[in-house]
Amino acid sequence: MQTQTETNLSTETDTQRPVRPALWRGWRNKCPRCGQGRLLKGYLKVASSCPVCKLDYSHNRADDGPAYLTILLVGHLMAPLLHIVFVTWRPEPLVLFTIFAVGCVGLSLYLLPRLKGAIVGFQWARGMGGFAQEG
Repeated sequence: MQTQTETNLSTETDTQRPVRPALWRGWRNKCPRCGQGRLLKGYLKVASSCPVCKLDYSHNRADDGPAYLTILLVGHLMAPLLHIVFVTWRPEPLVLFTIFAVGCVGLSLYLLPRLKGAIVGFQWARGMGGFAQEG
């Protein structure tokens, strides 16, 4: 005999939307449901709804998540690279700082909107917030 909690968990798992396509569509700045409409209307501003399938994006709660993930990824990529470059070639400190400062800023600017889209896609796929009621 199943308990109420087990029944709720199995029902919830059966109705979840596919996560990988939603993450990929969000990464590409596309609607997590249809993959056609734009997700972001500016650099980081989430549109109010999808122009194609009319999915309401107002339920997203990306907040500081994209910034934290960007810092995590940039730090974990650039710190070992900085060490390898310094040990291998011993460049002048100003040259090293300039190259890695530009690299960190460039990589951060590239990743930030993509990670925001991926987080909104993940929230939609998992039915977080008000996305649970959406079709």
